[in-house]
Amino acid sequence: MFNFNFMDPDFFSRRCVWVNGPVIVGAGPSGLAVGACLKEKGIPFVILEKADCIASLWQKRTYDRLKLHLPKQFCQLPNFPFPDHYPEYPSKKQFIDYLESYANHFDIKPQFNECVQSAKYDEACKLWRVKTVAGNGAEVEYICQWIVVATGENAERVVPEIDGLKEFCGEVLHASDYKSGEKYKGKKVLVVGCGNSGMEVSLDLCNFDAHPAMVVRSSVHVLPREICGRSTYELAMFMLKWLPLWLVDKILLILTWFILGSIEKYGLKRPSVGPLQLKNQRGKTPVLDIGALEKIRAGEIDIVPGIKRFTCGMVELVDGQMLEVDAVVLATGYCSNVPYWLQGNDFFSKEGLPKSPFPNGWKGKDGLYAVGFTRRGLAGASADATKIASDISKVWKEDLKQKRQKVPTHRRSISTFY
Repeated sequence: MFNFNFMDPDFFSRRCVWVNGPVIVGAGPSGLAVGACLKEKGIPFVILEKADCIASLWQKRTYDRLKLHLPKQFCQLPNFPFPDHYPEYPSKKQFIDYLESYANHFDIKPQFNECVQSAKYDEACKLWRVKTVAGNGAEVEYICQWIVVATGENAERVVPEIDGLKEFCGEVLHASDYKSGEKYKGKKVLVVGCGNSGMEVSLDLCNFDAHPAMVVRSSVHVLPREICGRSTYELAMFMLKWLPLWLVDKILLILTWFILGSIEKYGLKRPSVGPLQLKNQRGKTPVLDIGALEKIRAGEIDIVPGIKRFTCGMVELVDGQMLEVDAVVLATGYCSNVPYWLQGNDFFSKEGLPKSPFPNGWKGKDGLYAVGFTRRGLAGASADATKIASDISKVWKEDLKQKRQKVPTHRRSISTFY
């Protein structure tokens, strides 16, 4: 028997919904993948999404020229390959179309415009209580046995505190708000960050005849997207089947040197740790070059050191240089938002990532699961989604079996809202 606390003042102030299956928080690729795997096993679920569409990061917070950085076979979700006519590296629009088709194929219908305020495991009733607020202010509490955290590593933008940035007179925007370099033609744009986003934004600005300068504060691995006609990622995964990680790193760096040459003379210092090891240890993804390095060599993208402070129309760098800039693009990345709403658990770190290292970061206790936190892209999310659905299915089947044994044959049925 469930032991609900009716003295809780919130209990009667919001609509309560019993979910006869898991609640999935987030309707991005990770959440959709879990939903599809559960559908295949006949398990009902609810997906809660604070935006008004699936994959809101892709649909609303990415630049126009974006393409998948990895070949499509490493980015497809479970049980639904990309169309054959798609190129090896699908565009942003093609990937969004694929996700829409994925949701339609598995009849996945998220609850849009519902922002999760809190989720907490109730020890008294041994169930999860997930409280949400809709766009119209309506409050709902979902009661469920399982919760799947699918908000991912990139839920919220990271905006660094930089001295004087608020006094800067020009435009300041995060890369999530950048669409294209068209309106920056002829302008001097400072791009803060040298990851894949920073490199691609700088390249896009060049293509629209802007004058970008890219801030590089730390070391960075830049690898060719392809080596000898094969995806660098695909080649690395193939070698890892036979060779230790440190040796694969060595081979990749030697091949990269032959293809790209030395990059340190352009202000891009390589880390002392290899690219794959760095990804495993710190989650830092190497840059896959799609043309930015050529622009850097040609002097069309300037490399500058860290920022000391901003003034009205200028930026002072740590080496004393003063640069006149018209706009600033913060390609400073994203972070998890899990610590803001998931309460009373020690599965996630204060940074909002599972404490257990890969491959054990997909399952917590008391019916808590996480998907999309492996730092291994869409392939990692798909693998976790499959494991989560299989794990829930075991308990689901056992519970169903017990219910059928307790209910007379002529009265066997399961009533649920979802």
